[in-house]
Amino acid sequence: TGQANMRHLDDFLIAGELSLSGRVSDIKGGVAFGMHAKRIGKKLILPKKSAKEAALVDGVEVFEADSLRSVVEFLSGTGGLRKSQASFDSFLNTETRYGIDFFDVVGQFFLKRAVEVAVAGGHNLLMIGAPGSGKSMIAKRIPTIMPDLSKEELLDIISIYSAAGIGAENETCTVTRPFRAPHHTISSVGLLGGGKIPRPGEISLAHHGVLFLDELSEFNKSDLEALRQPLEDGEITISRSAGKITLPCSFMCIAAMNPCPCGFLGDKTGRCRCSSEKIRRYRSKISGPLLDRFDIQVEVSAVSATDIRLGKGSEPSSEIKQRIESARARQKERFGNGRVTNADTDNIQKICKIDRESQDLLDSAMKNLHLSARAYDKILRVARTIADLAGDEQVGSSHILEAIQYRTLDKGML
Repeated sequence: TGQANMRHLDDFLIAGELSLSGRVSDIKGGVAFGMHAKRIGKKLILPKKSAKEAALVDGVEVFEADSLRSVVEFLSGTGGLRKSQASFDSFLNTETRYGIDFFDVVGQFFLKRAVEVAVAGGHNLLMIGAPGSGKSMIAKRIPTIMPDLSKEELLDIISIYSAAGIGAENETCTVTRPFRAPHHTISSVGLLGGGKIPRPGEISLAHHGVLFLDELSEFNKSDLEALRQPLEDGEITISRSAGKITLPCSFMCIAAMNPCPCGFLGDKTGRCRCSSEKIRRYRSKISGPLLDRFDIQVEVSAVSATDIRLGKGSEPSSEIKQRIESARARQKERFGNGRVTNADTDNIQKICKIDRESQDLLDSAMKNLHLSARAYDKILRVARTIADLAGDEQVGSSHILEAIQYRTLDKGML
């Protein structure tokens, strides 16, 4: 309107919610604004809290505004704005406190080994077992053995949470890896993202962390099928009338389900009274293509009374984490990219050469268990991870055999 000579306006990207009084209120997506400003080579003016988030992006000048008048004076050269400063150190150097540890888990040694393999290679994991067997307890402890967040991963997480309206000052989403456990009654928008103005769903909020789907068979079947592509690609595209947006969702999917409607199929007490037809209908809720997305599928037995009485815990999370970090370091050296794991590499056939004995074992499993081509690929990936945990350069027959043991549903054990 000509009320001010804002000679520096073209140098800046400006965003905020302007009230009728002229005050500027905070907005969502501070980090996203920072990343965009860096791409287009602009400086930023944002409300205070939003500016703190945007300042986490290296190479961007961010200024804090509290009113329209202060912004006009700054751009006209007659006033100043405070430059916002933030450091990753305040997030990365903070000691992570989960409050839980794998040491608390009694028994379940086979499952704990499967979890270690899953985390080491970034594999999705499905647990099948009766209620009370410890599936949820173990799932909640998985972030405690995952490698520490890198600066790049931390920035990704803060950006997503900021867009969802969860600020960077929220320690639980910046210091620790996300652990999201939506209830099976969640809506499609809540799980996958969307809305009139598209926003992140649970699968994006779990980016670089864990998405735990308890009672997997109780989730809406169409929602589960919609998960197949994000599990493969690590991103989801949401199209709405307000626009089209692609959100990242690279996460470890940990799922749990009962073996039958009552949950006690295979129990030694013989409590299960489910008919074969009921069991078939129950399992048919999970399609074969979705099951194939889970590299590791394990049966979870109830903890024995002896284990409970003795109360002997397992290794602490810190010791398991050390082995996982060593295995991840081998994958980083192999792939040349710290974010690529055995689970998501496109070159598993090239980097997983096996000898004749191992090939014969795998061929026999394919024939006798009627495995799909995708299952064949998954076994190779898991075997490569098992070899990495053992520090072995070559994948051998013992690694293949253990990987086959993690295909419970293929073996018809339930």
